[in-house]
Amino acid sequence: MTDRSRVSDDISATKAAARAEAKAARRAAQAAAGPDAGGRAARNWMALAGDVAGRTVAVYYAMGEEMPTLPLIAALVRAGASTALPVVAGRDRPLVFRAWAPGDPLVSGGFGTSVPAADAAVVVPEILAVPLLAWDGQGYRLGYGGGFYDRTLAALRAAAPGVRAIGLAFAGQRVAGVPREATDIALDALAHEAGIVRFGEETA
Repeated sequence: MTDRSRVSDDISATKAAARAEAKAARRAAQAAAGPDAGGRAARNWMALAGDVAGRTVAVYYAMGEEMPTLPLIAALVRAGASTALPVVAGRDRPLVFRAWAPGDPLVSGGFGTSVPAADAAVVVPEILAVPLLAWDGQGYRLGYGGGFYDRTLAALRAAAPGVRAIGLAFAGQRVAGVPREATDIALDALAHEAGIVRFGEETA
């Protein structure tokens, strides 16, 4: 085994262990945050995003113990944004985003996700609400292991450097440090139920 392979295996093992811990911490954070956490986090996320009228915003459709996103999607629609959901296009490929708004049909997208129907328009987002298992004060996130958002952000920013990535999570998902590698991309900011974080300048 080469040194590079050994390092890769080591970080993979470290991330796998961190994911197991993060899932338990998220479960506790969800319970502590209360039933209105999604609405509070949505207001904070909108404060970070600013004027979204006429812009295309990608939001994940929350599953399991993720921060609820329907309040955020509703707020974006009221503010005049066009909303979209991510769709996995294949292993090692960037995500595709299809237009979706409340009331539009959803189908199973695999991995437990819900996605727009195949005839929904493919769009290119200007701002992304990004899911995560854990986040740290440097803006790095622990994802689910597929590398989809890092790959997607790299591709989007290669075409349009101004694309913004704003995390959406519970405050209790914060950790001292997320294990990371060279391909991991930091978030620009993050909203949780108790406040906002502009990385490098935190507001409770």
